[in-house]
Amino acid sequence: MVEELVAAGAVLASAGAVYMMTAARVVKQYERGVVFRLGKLLPEVRGPGFTMIVPFVDKLRKVNMQIVTMPVPGQEGITRDNVTVRVDAVVYFKVIGPAEAVVRVEDYRFAVAQMAQTSLRSIIGKSELDDLLSNREKLNQGLELMIDSPAVEWGVSIDRVEIKDVSLPETMKRSMARQAEADRERRARVINADAELQASKKLAEAAQQMADTPAALQLRLLQTVVAVAAEKNSTLVLPFPVELLRFLEKAQQPVPVPQPVPVQQPTPLQRPVPPSAPVPPSPPEVESSVQEQLLPAAAPLGTDPEGADSRRE
Repeated sequence: MVEELVAAGAVLASAGAVYMMTAARVVKQYERGVVFRLGKLLPEVRGPGFTMIVPFVDKLRKVNMQIVTMPVPGQEGITRDNVTVRVDAVVYFKVIGPAEAVVRVEDYRFAVAQMAQTSLRSIIGKSELDDLLSNREKLNQGLELMIDSPAVEWGVSIDRVEIKDVSLPETMKRSMARQAEADRERRARVINADAELQASKKLAEAAQQMADTPAALQLRLLQTVVAVAAEKNSTLVLPFPVELLRFLEKAQQPVPVPQPVPVQQPTPLQRPVPPSAPVPPSPPEVESSVQEQLLPAAAPLGTDPEGADSRRE
């Protein structure tokens, strides 16, 4: 009797061990368990830890709740400005509804991958090349909305979408390189012209200042000589400014001394004429009459030999 009880206990223990082994399940922290009982979904989702199911009746399916990184293969397309490009992207998503991800879609990973590829082709056709190269944040948001709209019904949430690379044809790369080079050359010329304008204004102010102070030009010349001589050149050719020569010429000219003006005494026959009135010219008849009057008066003063002899007789 005792042996029969021991054997029955051993059978029950072994049956219980087998039941525990077939019914016991362990769900990890980043997973959730979805139980199907005879093919019907149970509303309760098993959390992480140890859980039990009915062997041969229940079926437990574990769903990963981690963020999944899925690369999107490169998609070729034509942009709105008729440029052929190839765009690669990456999608970050996670499951927020384990039951929906298992029931509503056969394979949510494959579904998200196909939706990402079609959305990427659509976003390429709606965008221009400049947007793909410089305005990626806006394109990423639009691509995320396009993928997230149907994925919500599958119990999947799109965390973010990033465009990794945009491949361009070689001809387009060369054209863009020439455009960038021309733009940089244009900016360099504008900056150089602006610098020349500012320098011309400063030089005009300096020239005006030197014109007001001629000694400043000589000081500037001496500074130029010092700057050139610092390079240890054997021959120095320096232009000599004309303004400096004019300055030295003015410095060497003597100061004129005022001379006294001689005063002419009037003759007895001439009447003094006031300085303001002009002196009228004397006609020839007046000059001849004056000479005739003066000649007889001067005769007695001379020595006449004939006259002396007559007087002696």
